[in-house]
Amino acid sequence: MSSREDGRTFEDLRSLDIVYERLDRVDGSARFGFGDTQALASISGPIEVRLAAEQPSKATFEVSVRPLSSIPGTESRSFAVALRGLLSPSLILTRNPRSLIQLVVQSLTLSPESFSPSLIAACINASSLALLNAGSITMTGVVCAAAVSRISPESAGDTPILVLDPSETESFGATGAISGNPRARLVWTNWHSKGGAFDEKELARAQALGAAGAEQVLKVIKQSVPQMDGIHSLPQSSQPIPGAPEALVKHDGGVDPADEEASDDAKMEI
Repeated sequence: MSSREDGRTFEDLRSLDIVYERLDRVDGSARFGFGDTQALASISGPIEVRLAAEQPSKATFEVSVRPLSSIPGTESRSFAVALRGLLSPSLILTRNPRSLIQLVVQSLTLSPESFSPSLIAACINASSLALLNAGSITMTGVVCAAAVSRISPESAGDTPILVLDPSETESFGATGAISGNPRARLVWTNWHSKGGAFDEKELARAQALGAAGAEQVLKVIKQSVPQMDGIHSLPQSSQPIPGAPEALVKHDGGVDPADEEASDDAKMEI
């Protein structure tokens, strides 16, 4: 078995979809997708914080995660806690004490699981994009994520197969989401097994595969930065990135860049 149902090899990502939505009444918003697995995130802040949640030395960072249907349950709240924990080290919250930074993540995918591994990775990437799009929160790095799934071998005794960016039909067995900063350093994983044990070597292989996927995501995010100000095509001097997946970068909005002043977003460096 050298390829998957959709024709990809085990190390291939699906096409990456990035859209800067420009939602009303938020400071930054973005949609990220691995193929049909998509999530939308928005950032508001720094804004006024409730007195009970105010912190004198840093901003309060709140995260809400919403499933595609129904109200948020235990799984959504648990993922929101994890998302807050893995993003917080990349934010310099001490720059805006006694204020609130609010992140809202909305699933756009109907999954057999409430949050499949690839959907979790899409939520993480959408959150990082929304933070970049806002430009109002100082960041030390960009957190990117890719999912890894474990597929049982065809023959007993064979080494289990690990695949990058599993589709919704491949998101079973032992799964994990790997995320990294711009140097692809591992900062979080939720690797777990449903159908059996796994050893340390298998976990190391999953981490290496996930880190490689996260690096590809970061490259496409870098390419998408010019789109924040309404530039519908990348600069002509941009060179293709070897090994990067096919990316579809979109921008929704009819603002003509020539009619508005250059914003800080255009000067942002990753």
